[in-house]
Amino acid sequence: MNRPTLWAEPAAESDTVESLSRRVAKLERINASLMAHVERTMDQQGGAYSLFQTAIMLEGRVRARTEELTALMHSLERSNEALQAAKEEAETANRSKTRFLAAASHDLLQPLNAARLSLSALADLAAGPEAHTITRQVERGLETIEDLIKALIDISKLDAGVVRPVVKAVRLADLVGGIEASFRPFAERKALRLVSRCADLVVETDPMLLQRILQNLVSNAIRYTERGGVLIAGRRRTDPEGRKRCRIDVIDTGRGIPEHERALVFEEFYRGAREGEDGGVGLGLGLSIVQRMASTLGHGIALGSRPDHGTRLSLTLPLATQRPDAPVRVAPLATTLTGARVLVIENDAATAEALRRLLRNWDAEVRTFSDLAGVVAALNAGLGRPDVMVIDYHLDHGACGFDVVDYLRRNRGWVTPVILTTADHSAAIEGQARAHGAELVHKPIKPAQLRSLLAYMLA
Repeated sequence: MNRPTLWAEPAAESDTVESLSRRVAKLERINASLMAHVERTMDQQGGAYSLFQTAIMLEGRVRARTEELTALMHSLERSNEALQAAKEEAETANRSKTRFLAAASHDLLQPLNAARLSLSALADLAAGPEAHTITRQVERGLETIEDLIKALIDISKLDAGVVRPVVKAVRLADLVGGIEASFRPFAERKALRLVSRCADLVVETDPMLLQRILQNLVSNAIRYTERGGVLIAGRRRTDPEGRKRCRIDVIDTGRGIPEHERALVFEEFYRGAREGEDGGVGLGLGLSIVQRMASTLGHGIALGSRPDHGTRLSLTLPLATQRPDAPVRVAPLATTLTGARVLVIENDAATAEALRRLLRNWDAEVRTFSDLAGVVAALNAGLGRPDVMVIDYHLDHGACGFDVVDYLRRNRGWVTPVILTTADHSAAIEGQARAHGAELVHKPIKPAQLRSLLAYMLA
């Protein structure tokens, strides 16, 4: 019988320990791997949680900023609505002011009209140098008030956009020639030369507005020039874009404008330190009105000056591509109106009386009426045909002076020359005057202008 060998048992035990060691090592590796995996998983979960927390925090900030921006947008909307409402209110007030000034201009200027006409008649009657001096002082005061009222009305209309230019082809030489003729007596009174040098150019502009611009510029130049003269020049020029243009220069040899004043001369009521021919200063509105009119027309205006040498104001405007209308007639100076039969239709009693006295001082025969009914009654009583009629546009009860003209033409066949007087500068009235063939004279009436026009129409 074989007995088991004793030395084989330790070998089996050794195999078992080694196997267990391997299994333990393997399990340790597996455990380490699992722990590493768990740690990585935990790290990833921690990072995701951190990102999640960061996202929540950023979302809160974005929401807060969004709410803040929304509140600001609502505030801006309310501010814009308030600004728009304020702008509309200001524009409405400006339009109301303009309508008021336009409507009130007749009533504002009517007393001045009567006063100036009466003063002119008084000057013809007054004897002695002292009486003439006082008369001239009063007349100068009335002229200043008149200029101020008209300037304020002009600025109001221009700022409100009420003025609508009527652009047409205009022969520049005709317009400049008329301005030169009308201002030459004022220049000669100061021993100044007034000269125009105008090429044969046709420009695109509103003739009435351009005339007023040049009248303001020439008047200023003469007023502030003590010696030398004033030049009105119209020349062809090419602008930087190569387009053909016309440049009108009004150049004087006056004191000039210091450099620090040049940016201010177009502001309202800026008069600087310059004195005029009578030792006083102007209203400071002329160049402000000029700039507004030029802007309305789209014409460029520039100023250049040298102290103690003179000033140049330049206006740039386009050349016309079409032929101009017939030139405007220029009335010559008046001589005498002896025996002329003048029919005056004027609803303001003071103005009618002033006109009657003035015309009678000029040796004219005058009949005055306040409305059409008075004219009809006089016709039935044998009123003869007048040589010329001076008619106010606005009569009582909404009546129009042209009602008298139409009645006489329709019922009597009288095509009598008509001078229409009004304080309204609207284009509609100018159109009616042209349609009736009437000469338009704006109030306050200047006696010299009226006398010259009457002499021209009666010639």
